[in-house]
Amino acid sequence: MENVILIVHLLLALGLIGAVLLQRSEGGGLGMGGGGAMTGRAAATALGKVTWLLAIAFICTSITLTILAAQKASGTSVIDRLGVPAPAAEESEPALPTGTDLLPPAPGDGSPLVPRAD
Repeated sequence: MENVILIVHLLLALGLIGAVLLQRSEGGGLGMGGGGAMTGRAAATALGKVTWLLAIAFICTSITLTILAAQKASGTSVIDRLGVPAPAAEESEPALPTGTDLLPPAPGDGSPLVPRAD
């Protein structure tokens, strides 16, 4: 099923590329040509409609392939697929003794390291 959708997806991609390349340029690409911003929209041609149809089908197959891949991979990890054993549980850091302060003394708290301003 997934392979069939993938083949259809690739054919749609090739068809979409061909349909876009066959369309007539409107002269506004990359700032070239005239017409200005006030020109009306061109009438929808048959090739334009085919391009839209191919684009919609391409997006639908993309979403379908994404859903199928997500269902296939649910609950597994890349590490699980490699067959690498899980690392052993590491020991936690030793607890600090209670009553010790890791911060330097605040100025003016009577500490012998910091002179008091009297």
